[in-house]
Amino acid sequence: MKRTETDPFSPARLAGLELRNRFIRSGCYEGFCRDGLVTDELIEHHREVAAGGIGMTTMAYGCVSAEGRTFADQVVVNERSAPGLARLADAVHSEGAAVSIQLTHGGYFSDPQLAGGRPPGASAVFNAFRMTRPEVLDDRGIRRLTDAFVMSAVTVRDAGFDAVEVHAGHGYLLSQFLSPYTNRRRDGWGGSRENRNRFAAGVVQGIRRALGDDFPVLVKFNVTDGIRGGIQIEDALSTARALERAGASTVIPSCGSTTKTPFMMLRGKVPIREMARVRPSAGERLAARLFGRLVVKEYDYEPMFLSGPAAEVLRKVDIPVTYIGGVQKAAEVVELLAAGFEFIQVGRATIRNPAFVNDMASGVVDDVRCDACNRCVAAMDDGGVRCVTAEEEKRSGS
Repeated sequence: MKRTETDPFSPARLAGLELRNRFIRSGCYEGFCRDGLVTDELIEHHREVAAGGIGMTTMAYGCVSAEGRTFADQVVVNERSAPGLARLADAVHSEGAAVSIQLTHGGYFSDPQLAGGRPPGASAVFNAFRMTRPEVLDDRGIRRLTDAFVMSAVTVRDAGFDAVEVHAGHGYLLSQFLSPYTNRRRDGWGGSRENRNRFAAGVVQGIRRALGDDFPVLVKFNVTDGIRGGIQIEDALSTARALERAGASTVIPSCGSTTKTPFMMLRGKVPIREMARVRPSAGERLAARLFGRLVVKEYDYEPMFLSGPAAEVLRKVDIPVTYIGGVQKAAEVVELLAAGFEFIQVGRATIRNPAFVNDMASGVVDDVRCDACNRCVAAMDDGGVRCVTAEEEKRSGS
């Protein structure tokens, strides 16, 4: 039976974990890691969000294998990074919040130089962003990477993390198997929805077996890729049911593909000038300025822009559904909880105001006031994620 509680600040259980409220910081690539390791800047970033009242914060993009990195500095979850992960968990716990981490693999979106050759993928579909065709994973490779997800989950659990979020959305490896656009296989891992669900479901099942029934396993997946021939809502409903059977504690319906429709998952402005400025070479900077508007589609921001398809998922599963997508106001949070969503994931709200949960709970604010300029996205590659608008307001005294 679905919950009817609409108080976002009341405690809530996620599997065996009690959160102090129903807000979860979504995984937003921070840009603070160096040489694959946690830094003091990353720890302080999440400590500040925790101090601001969030129920659980999520560290972004913990890669389960070095070959699956999309950025050179991205953390690979292993024994080398474990001490830093433990320090981050301790810092978040000291502020009364829980901490999770996204576990992911870039698949055909991985950097070929970091992968040591052609990156792995579901099918030999050309990736225009990397200008490569992936090496198609065979059964042995799929089993190896399933084990890598499970081992990474055990590592972060042992480092003190309270939950893991399996990233099966946004066009990364598991999403590439779920999507008919990138999965054109004719073996047991492709074709039917059931076969396309196998890899992601197997990862969740493996983590559940390794960590037990009480450890929270969140799973993010797409309700649409925004691509012709990609994931549609019926595919997503099949995936949601498969993830529930595999042992997911909650599912998070999202959207968009990093290689094709990256701003579908954000909505709002595309900061081409700022994104071009932080490209590593003069040629890339020029190309971004000249062709960025043609390549990167802009999507109008609307409040709760995924509430429709997310509600369809809500009706199809019995486990909690976590809502993400266009939440800025207290009234929107209450509306979503009244509709039956158990938790609310927010990203830019915590970047605009790390203390927005405490401020909203005390009545200081009822609107985050993020203008969806998305300049925080460019900032990820320019010293680390931050709200550029807030910085400008502080300098001007407004």
